[in-house]
Amino acid sequence: MNAREIRLRLAPIEGLHLAGLVQQLAEIIAAADDSPDPGVARLTPSPYPEDAEAAAEFVTATRDDLLDRRTADAAVVGRALDVFAGDDTSVPDDDTADHIDVVIPPGELDAWLRTLTALRLVIATRLDITDDDENRDPDDPRFGVYDWLAFRLDGLIAIADGLDDMPEDA
Repeated sequence: MNAREIRLRLAPIEGLHLAGLVQQLAEIIAAADDSPDPGVARLTPSPYPEDAEAAAEFVTATRDDLLDRRTADAAVVGRALDVFAGDDTSVPDDDTADHIDVVIPPGELDAWLRTLTALRLVIATRLDITDDDENRDPDDPRFGVYDWLAFRLDGLIAIADGLDDMPEDA
């Protein structure tokens, strides 16, 4: 890795699933005005839970911009994952490739971090997860995607921390 290129190694099935999740995130955000969604609400929390009037003003002033940012971030990640699209002939057959390196320019890393975090928030809402440390069955497959996203997010955070420690001229 250097400051010009970050490589995220994904198995083809991981890339396909992540691309699908990112697409679903974009779709639920796009439908947020027509179909209120608790997952989207969690992406735009109110800093004023005790003051309904202030909360409403805050939502009016910021919600659309926050959701537009989430959509733009998802688009950045989605474009990087286009290599996993079924009609892309540059993707090796599953029998010949155990992974594909997704190249993330350092300037797009924050969009990845925000998108993976948004996905985890939406999934946590769906699974009624309020605390990562809560007791749950580690073999319950419903939590596998949530935990896998945490694994990938932690890896990207470590990369981001490493970039912060690199000299400016690297």
